[in-house]
Amino acid sequence: MKAEHRFKAVIDTNVWISAALSNEGPPATLVRRVLIAGVPVFSTPTFRELETRLWKPKFDRYLSMEARRALLADASGAALWVDIPAALALQKFSRDPDDDIFVQAAIASGAPWLVTGDQDLLAVAAIDGLRIVTPAQALRYREFTSQP
Repeated sequence: MKAEHRFKAVIDTNVWISAALSNEGPPATLVRRVLIAGVPVFSTPTFRELETRLWKPKFDRYLSMEARRALLADASGAALWVDIPAALALQKFSRDPDDDIFVQAAIASGAPWLVTGDQDLLAVAAIDGLRIVTPAQALRYREFTSQP
């Protein structure tokens, strides 16, 4: 599939980690679909959050170091990387300020999708051109179900 025909999606840290912990269920299906037919979007802050959370000792019994390194390398290599303009970085969207980085990455990249399980992000007021949805909700849309 040509790059210009691929859809962009910001995937929240909780979805990446859920997909890594279980290859079944909506998070894993969603991540696979984005990697096959779309392109994940990262900014430096969103990727840093994924790295930081993924290396927490609580995941040691579930994910090998090799699996974590592979996830980070694969996600990074497949991603569209965006810089957040200073004016956008100052804007607040979520009731949890730590979640603003995901909305900012979506806006900066023009991604029409932000996929999350985080209730603070799901409660963000409507933003033109951006759908903030759970993995299960996203999988109901054509972009996430059609073959490349």
